Amino acid sequence: MKETISPRSGTAFLLPRGAQLKIIDPMGEQVCDLLCFSQQDKREALSSGRTIDYNNKIFFSEGDKFYSNRSEVMFEILGDTVGRHDFLLTPCSSDTFRIIYGHDHPHRGCFGNLEAALKEYGITGDDIPTTFNVFMNVTVNGETGEIKVEPPKSKAGDYIIIRAEMDLIVGLTACSAEQSNNYSFKPIEYQILNP
Repeated sequence: MKETISPRSGTAFLLPRGAQLKIIDPMGEQVCDLLCFSQQDKREALSSGRTIDYNNKIFFSEGDKFYSNRSEVMFEILGDTVGRHDFLLTPCSSDTFRIIYGHDHPHRGCFGNLEAALKEYGITGDDIPTTFNVFMNVTVNGETGEIKVEPPKSKAGDYIIIRAEMDLIVGLTACSAEQSNNYSFKPIEYQILNP
């Protein structure tokens, strides 16, 4: 059964080892922040640095494995209709909106949404690392290293499927940042598939 994450909100749930998670962009050009922790020890979390290091690249798609801060495989991408996602940028937060966008009354962003959703699992804001930003399109200038957030390449109905390689606590959002979503906030759908 498909579940829907409302625009600019988030959720958290358990995903057992071997289960598959399908994340769908139902309307197109909407980013979803994905974060996970080990159910056995919540200090073991998804690691951008180790995943980039062991895969020797910064863009990930079908067949790529994602590692924890303890160098264990947490999940693998089994299917991907977009092929461009980001694992460099931190989840947007109230500070993002204050510093980058100049908002006087900033939204709590994906960071705040993840913090609220993961609270029931005993995970706090200080535990939240860089998220895997599904459908987010970040380009990198090969000469200067400058990064630029471009509109997502995802179209309506595009998806990514991951398979859990350990028992996971998963956090997901429908991203709240204007630039990341081509200045339009939309829902994200997800579905847990049998292994």
